[in-house]
Amino acid sequence: MAKKKQSEHARKLAAEAAARPATKAHGKRTWKLMDKGAALVAGMLAQRASILAWRTVTGKKPPTSGQHPEVTTGEAVAWAVVGGAIIELVKVGMRRSTATYWVRSTGTLPPGMKPLAKAPGANEKEPVLADPAPERASTKKKISRRSRGR
Repeated sequence: MAKKKQSEHARKLAAEAAARPATKAHGKRTWKLMDKGAALVAGMLAQRASILAWRTVTGKKPPTSGQHPEVTTGEAVAWAVVGGAIIELVKVGMRRSTATYWVRSTGTLPPGMKPLAKAPGANEKEPVLADPAPERASTKKKISRRSRGR
């Protein structure tokens, strides 16, 4: 019974919010805070994930210093490649999920993010910006006074 009341109350609030005109744009600061927080958490998770992956594959601890004489060059390069790739993959996944959460909760793209539109006849995989740059009326190139003759 309580669950049914909650869902009815939630639907009522959602309908009221949809009926109200949006008077304030969603906060740019809030998005920046969420984005930076996601990047920090992803960095911490990625470090642990790369160490775990290295231990799983090699069976030993990852090299702590690529300069140490006991670490082979191949091992140091492999650690750099594996560690860097895992860190970037985790960061991209975390930041994308943060942006998806923003869109689901606010109904708009995060501040500063432009929508992608598909041009007619264009390849489906290739993103195209929605608003192309306006064409100039004249093709004559403007030259500033400082650059003339130089």
